[in-house]
Amino acid sequence: MPTPPSAPSRSDLAARIAAAVAGVAREGYAVVPDFLPPEEVTGLRGDCLALWEAGRFAPAGIGRGGQRQRNGAIRGDAVLWLDEAPQSAPLQRYATALEALRLAINERLMLGVFELEAHFAVYPAGTGYRRHLDRFRDSDLRTLTCVLYLNEAWQPEDGGQLRLYLDGAADAPYLDVIPAAGTLACFLSADFPHEVLPARRERLALTGWLRRRG
Repeated sequence: MPTPPSAPSRSDLAARIAAAVAGVAREGYAVVPDFLPPEEVTGLRGDCLALWEAGRFAPAGIGRGGQRQRNGAIRGDAVLWLDEAPQSAPLQRYATALEALRLAINERLMLGVFELEAHFAVYPAGTGYRRHLDRFRDSDLRTLTCVLYLNEAWQPEDGGQLRLYLDGAADAPYLDVIPAAGTLACFLSADFPHEVLPARRERLALTGWLRRRG
């Protein structure tokens, strides 16, 4: 009788974390396919969709504090912050993986990041997020952006790519990342303007930031 496939070991995750850290150290960004195993991504996708269908999400805004505003022409997603979501087993394992990434980033790059803030994001078909930086003008706490995609069978023609501008204010060169299930994209929050190209189908992600202490 064939031996059933086993779940990925801690060493598998360690190798993917090492790849992410090496990319950030070398280029300032990294794209790691299959960062989490399919069953973990399926669990996170299920959590996201259940909470979306339950009406727990709110339209995303731009800016913060008194400057926060809603502008669908700039940003079309809806979000649910993880500290407002039930802490399911998949979410706890996601947090464990990001904690391991945090420790590895600090050890290799000494970025001094100590906490994770994160939310689910759902982009309805036809929406995107225009070019922006993840770090607020009046705060340098967000240090490393980490986006885990939850989209099954995503194809390039579905749109919704993360476009990462690699030379600051310049329009080129850029890198387009297909938001395929299990892919982790991470980059230095202050250094890389980026946008989400309009998606032709519903697009799901877990977006997080490793942050310095305030």
